[in-house]
Amino acid sequence: MAVVEGPAFFDTSILLAGLVEMGDASLHASRILDAIVSGTVRTPLTAWHCCLEFYSVATRLPAGLRLEPEQARALMESEILGRFDVVDLPADGRLAFLADAARDRVSGGRVYDAHIAETARLASARVVVTANRRHFVALLRHGIRVWSAEEYVEEAGLA
Repeated sequence: MAVVEGPAFFDTSILLAGLVEMGDASLHASRILDAIVSGTVRTPLTAWHCCLEFYSVATRLPAGLRLEPEQARALMESEILGRFDVVDLPADGRLAFLADAARDRVSGGRVYDAHIAETARLASARVVVTANRRHFVALLRHGIRVWSAEEYVEEAGLA
């Protein structure tokens, strides 16, 4: 099994697909979550924002996939908060983040992914795993790799 050097940060899309069965979209994300449970993936990172986003999306999915609020809370508590190092943007980094976002002309909902990316960067993530790679390409300039769940599974030898 390969070793993925440094901490890996998992975006909401991976948490959601790994914890809510969504067919093919869940295949690689589920392998990642299984590896976290077994301890093969050590010190997984995610952001508090990703936790809230997981809850929000999981409780408004289409019927048949949608979780009840209590189910989403319990799943988040046991599988995310209980297994991940949940990080957040430090209070003293908020103004600098906003200044950078304005300078980079980040607008609308893209600010949320920029916030998650900055949180991952400050948490010293070496790779961000997401289904939305293009939303995180700015991390490449900091030497942080951005991989899909399939790429992570392959690189970490989880297949």
